Amino acid sequence: MKQSLPFFLKQIESLQSKGARYFPAGIFPAHRQNSMIGYRRPDTTIFFSTIICFTLQSIAKYADVEQQKTIERICNNVIKNYPAFQNKDGLKTYNFWKTKPSRHFPNGHIFHRFEHFRIPDDVDDTAFIYLTTKPTTIELAWLKEKVKLHANGTKLSVRNTFEEYKSLKAYSTWFGKNMYVEFDVCVLSNLMYCILQYDLPLNEHDEGSLEYIRSVIETDRYIAMPFRCAHQYPRTPLIIYHVARLIAAFNPPALQPVKSKLIADAQRILKTTNNAMDKVIISSSLIRLGTKTEHIDIQNFTKRDFKGFFFFIAGLLTAYENPVLYKVAINPLFHMHWICEAHCWTLLAEYETLWNNSVQNMR
Repeated sequence: MKQSLPFFLKQIESLQSKGARYFPAGIFPAHRQNSMIGYRRPDTTIFFSTIICFTLQSIAKYADVEQQKTIERICNNVIKNYPAFQNKDGLKTYNFWKTKPSRHFPNGHIFHRFEHFRIPDDVDDTAFIYLTTKPTTIELAWLKEKVKLHANGTKLSVRNTFEEYKSLKAYSTWFGKNMYVEFDVCVLSNLMYCILQYDLPLNEHDEGSLEYIRSVIETDRYIAMPFRCAHQYPRTPLIIYHVARLIAAFNPPALQPVKSKLIADAQRILKTTNNAMDKVIISSSLIRLGTKTEHIDIQNFTKRDFKGFFFFIAGLLTAYENPVLYKVAINPLFHMHWICEAHCWTLLAEYETLWNNSVQNMR
């Protein structure tokens, strides 16, 4: 292939900041935007940097020695930034944005002025930071107890979900003393990946979280109403990607009943989607699940192929539990899309690695 793993790693590392106005050294540049209102701002978030690190670490075992050194160098430069995003009081949870002082909606003109848009630490960034470092046994036990404190029904109860899920004792996306409870199938998949990766003891909250993941797949809600299933990742291809990654890694018994359905759905959607990057992440998901796919010719991909692809959003009205506002929250006018070129190259590196490994296994 013309664009091999070394090429992708070179592209990724070339985009890693060496130290700039908006992006400290080691951070991968990202932007938040809403094309409907002509809004675009550089965003100093740890999110893309830590998921790039996680993805590269996950494919490192398939790389040669020099490639592994490049991955280690990239990740070490990311990890140096983690303290700046750690809980403001020194707890071992992490925020989407810098915390000391708070830098919510950084580099903008309006949103950072309002406390409403200041977000607490979240289990998504926290899970990936734990996954890309070497937490101690004590730190892992503390985290397991911490997420319980914010699970549904512990202190507060979820409101913005389907009626049948309101009694599920699943984990919430958010930490924060008075933060509303929210279920997001992708966030829960990431948190459960962390919990299973470190073989932490399971409880009713883990069971509730896996039940939520299973049910939104089984009922087709993740296809018909992806926003209601995943406020931060409100697209079916993204949900497929996250759930497939969890199943492929750990094959939790609770999710085994929907594995074949997830594969069939992914195969059908792969045939109908026109977005190049959606094809990549769905194909990666199918390969992970042991399903043969047609090869995607990524050798001539450029950043033009990333246009229109977004991996993560913030719904500006999802924090409101008023049912009228929540109905309006699905409107793209109230969504911020986060984009990151380096992460797109990382997804290509991941796809190529998974594809090549699947071909070798068939020989």
